[in-house]
Amino acid sequence: MSREWRRYLFADGALIGVAAIWGLTFVTVKNAIILLPPFSFNFYRFSLAAFVMLLFAVPQWKSIDKSTVKAGLLLGFFLFAGYSFQTVGLLYTSASNAGFITGLSVVLVPLFGIFLSRQIPGTGVIFGAICATVGLAFLSLGDVNRFNTGDILILFCAVSFALHIIFVGKYSRHHSTVWLVTWQIATVAVLSGISALFFEPGVNQFVPAVWPALIITALLATCLAFFMQNYMQRFTSPSHTAIIFTTEPVFAAVFAVLLLQETLHIRAYWGGALILAGMLLSEFRSIPGLNVTAISLPGQGED
Repeated sequence: MSREWRRYLFADGALIGVAAIWGLTFVTVKNAIILLPPFSFNFYRFSLAAFVMLLFAVPQWKSIDKSTVKAGLLLGFFLFAGYSFQTVGLLYTSASNAGFITGLSVVLVPLFGIFLSRQIPGTGVIFGAICATVGLAFLSLGDVNRFNTGDILILFCAVSFALHIIFVGKYSRHHSTVWLVTWQIATVAVLSGISALFFEPGVNQFVPAVWPALIITALLATCLAFFMQNYMQRFTSPSHTAIIFTTEPVFAAVFAVLLLQETLHIRAYWGGALILAGMLLSEFRSIPGLNVTAISLPGQGED
């Protein structure tokens, strides 16, 4: 096995680990926002995470420049927008609707990639994305209610997360990972704090009981997870990353069974199997018997 393939597979394993961390902390976040409203919780979560990342970033201060700051601010904005649209959208729609629509980023990433990076994904990625989307439908659609205005907000959430994945792929190869992540997280913290002042003005008391959730989410689901995502996307495509991230609800369901003794419907097993199949399909640049492979379209001024 070549060094490139070993690095590629290691990146896949690390990104699956990121999805597992987010799936594991889903219940933690869900319980925490009962004690502290979402914008306030995210302000404390991302502020703590930014402080921790800063401890690692400061010794590498020579690797920071204006372009890294700009890239981090843009990525942080997309990240904040995704969390915000999801939070507000959940006020008007069901968790099942939100889960499925957010997962549509797996389709949006290769679609946006055609226009932003002028690259048509290979047939493996195309069929992998379709397969993963069907798997998400099996996981969610059995309990989905009729679509409403909240679903439009969740769709904006999916767009924001898709753009975040795409631009992480664009910037991660050219900037210091630790500073890129630090600026992203700090941006989310600041924007969450401003939003809390406007939308949660009555919240003026920190609840000590939320500390365990804050520490877990800040260290694992924020510092570690986003560092791994930003670093590992150097070695794989945004479309492949989006497909891997569809395993997050699968891990959430698995941990709900193991930790909360919940039971799964047969649809969940089919959904998980289809998402896994989609992830495996996306490993191939092309599928035998089909002619489409990953190609780059000529940009302006190119032949």
